[in-house]
Amino acid sequence: MQHLSGSDNLFLEMEDSRQHMHIASLAIYDPSTAAGGQVRFKTILDFFSGKINELALFRRRLVKAPFKLDRPYWVDDGEIDVEYHVRHIALPHPGDWRQLMIQVARIHARPLDFSRPLWEAYVIGGLDNIEGIAKGSFALYIKFHHSTMDGQAGAKLLEVMHSISPGYEPTSSNSVIYADREPNDLELILRGLGNRGKQAADATKLSFELTSKIIGLGVKHLPKMLADSSIGVSGTLKKFKQTLSGPKTRNRFNGKVSPHRVVDAIGLDFKSCKIIRENIEGITINDIFMATASGGIRKYLSHHNELNDEGIKALMPLAATGAQHNKDSGNNISMAVVAIHSNIEDPLERLLAIKASSGGTKELQEDLGRDLVAKLNNVVPPSLTKRLNAMTLQNKASLTLSNVRGPNIPLYLAGAKLQMFIPVSIPMDGLGLNITGFSYNNVLWVCTTACREMVPDPDFFSTCLKESLNELIETAKKIGEENQKKVVSIAKTETKKTKVESKSKSKKPAIKAKKTPLKKPKPKANAEKKSRAKKEEKPDNTTPMTADAFAETSSSSQAKSSEPDEKSFNADVATDKKVDTEESFKLA
Repeated sequence: MQHLSGSDNLFLEMEDSRQHMHIASLAIYDPSTAAGGQVRFKTILDFFSGKINELALFRRRLVKAPFKLDRPYWVDDGEIDVEYHVRHIALPHPGDWRQLMIQVARIHARPLDFSRPLWEAYVIGGLDNIEGIAKGSFALYIKFHHSTMDGQAGAKLLEVMHSISPGYEPTSSNSVIYADREPNDLELILRGLGNRGKQAADATKLSFELTSKIIGLGVKHLPKMLADSSIGVSGTLKKFKQTLSGPKTRNRFNGKVSPHRVVDAIGLDFKSCKIIRENIEGITINDIFMATASGGIRKYLSHHNELNDEGIKALMPLAATGAQHNKDSGNNISMAVVAIHSNIEDPLERLLAIKASSGGTKELQEDLGRDLVAKLNNVVPPSLTKRLNAMTLQNKASLTLSNVRGPNIPLYLAGAKLQMFIPVSIPMDGLGLNITGFSYNNVLWVCTTACREMVPDPDFFSTCLKESLNELIETAKKIGEENQKKVVSIAKTETKKTKVESKSKSKKPAIKAKKTPLKKPKPKANAEKKSRAKKEEKPDNTTPMTADAFAETSSSSQAKSSEPDEKSFNADVATDKKVDTEESFKLA
C-alpha cells in the first residue's frame, strides 16, 4: 500500500464532471515489421497481460480515507480484467486523419472508472487514408489518471513497454503477484492521524525554509527594482505584487471548460529545427516549441479578431530538482508562469523575447527551489491548494505549454514499429488550451487538446502552428543567407588585399631583373682585352705599335663599345617605366 503525495492528490481533487484529469498518448504502429506482417488483437491482449504482471502501475487501485482525513492510498490488486481495460474499435470508411482525431477526442472526454485501476487502452483499426502512415497500420490510445504519473514518468513507461528490435516473445502470465490487503476504516483513520502529525512538523520546517528563501530573493532582486527611480518604492511594491499574483490577459481560453474536447497534432522535424538552431545562436528545441506555439496562437486570435497588445502567459510544468523519474515515480513537477509574447509580430523578436523570459522564470524557480510546490502540496490541505492554484498560477496564465523529451530511436511493440507518438493532455478551468510536445525518433510531435467551445476549429489551429514554424524557418534561412554574404564579402576583401600585396612585392624584383643585363657587356670587353693581351704576348713579324697609336686605338674602341650599352640601358629603363605604368593602371 502506497500513500499518494500531495501533488498526486491535487489532481484527484481537481477532478470533476467537466475536467477529467487524465493524460493520454496516441501511438500509431506499422505491423509489417512483426512476424507474419500483422499483429492480431489477441496478441495485444497477451502483451498487456504480460505487462500487467511486470508493472504495478497497471494494478494500482485507489482507496480513500474516511471523511477525507488523509490522502488516499494505492493498493495493488491481484486480479485485473484485461479485456475491460483494453478495447478494440475501428474508424469508419475512409479512415482519414480527421476521423481519427474526432474519435480520440470523444474517448478522451470520457472519465475513468475510479473503482478500478485508473487506466484504459483502445486499439483503433481502419487507418487506411492517413498521409505518411503505412496502410494496415493500427493506433493505440492509452490513458492514465494524472495522479499516477507525470510526463517524465510517462516517457520512462514508453521505453519499458517497447523494445528496440522487432523481435517479440510473449511474456508468461503465470508469474506470482502479491496483492495488497484491503485496509479497513479504522486502520485508515489511525494512519491518517499519524500522517497529520507528520504534516504539521513538515509545515513548521517548511515555513522557516520558505522565509529564508523569500528574504534571499528580496535581497537579490529588490535592489534592481528599486534602482528604477521612475516607479519609486510604492511602484516597486506594486510591481512585486503583480509578479506574484497579477491578473492575466482575458481571451477565449479563459473561463470554465465544457466536458467536450477537441484534439489535433502536427510533427516538427528536427531537420527543420536544426536550420533554426544553426542560424540563430543559443536557441534550444524548447525555445522553438514555445515560439511555434506563440506564433500559432497569435495567428489564430488574429483570424478571430481577438488579438490584443498585451500578450498572454502560459503555465509550464518543470521537472523538480533532483527528482528521480521512473515508471512508478508519480508526479515530481513544479509549475511556472512564462510570457510567450504573442503580441510581438516579428518571428525573430518573438523567439528571442521568449528565450529571455523563460530564462528569467527558470532563474526564479531555481532561487525558490523547484521542489517548493511539491513541498507545499504535501503540507497544505488539498482543498486549500486547489484554491491557491486558482488564485495564483491559473489566474495568471491562459494555457498550458509542456514539452517532454522522449527516445530518439525507433521502438517496437509486439513486433510492430512505432511510427508516431502523440501526447494528449488536459484542458482545465482558466486554461482551456493545452499544447504538449513529445520528441520521438527525431520528430517533435505537438498535440493540441482544448475545450470544444473554446477551439471549435482544431484543424485550423494546427494550420496556424505550421505557418508559425515555417515563418521561423524562413527567418532563420534569411539570417543564414545574410551571414553567408558577409562571409563571402569578407573573403573577397581579404583576397583582394592579398593580391595587392603580392603585386606590390613583385614589382621590385622585376626592375632588378631588367637592369641585370646591363652588366653583361663588361665581361665581353674584358675578354677582348685578354685576347688582345695574349696576341701581344705572341711573337710575330709585324711592326710594333707605338704608344700614341695604341692610346688612339684604345680610346676609339672604348667609345664604340660604350654606345650600345647606353642605348640598351635607356631602352630597358623605358620598358620598365611602361610596365610600371600598365600595372599601376590595372591596380587602379
